[in-house]
Amino acid sequence: MWHERVLPMGPERIRFWTVVRGSLRPILVWTGVVYNPLVALVLGGLFTMSFIVGFGLRRRARHSVRCSVYGAMGGVLDKSMAGF
Repeated sequence: MWHERVLPMGPERIRFWTVVRGSLRPILVWTGVVYNPLVALVLGGLFTMSFIVGFGLRRRARHSVRCSVYGAMGGVLDKSMAGF
């Protein structure tokens, strides 16, 4: 089933807009749930800190900048949606 044209035959380029579009759901959830600006600031800070740490770990592992950005964004979004 995996190789019967369900998955691409080789690597596929993922554009940054695709990653951003996938991140709209958690952002909308956070802004819809959070009414206190202080809580929104804390959540935004955690998001930013997690992104920077993920980016740094991927760069230290010698990933490309593009791979590091996409991987850090995907990792943060994956962890932020774990409770939903």
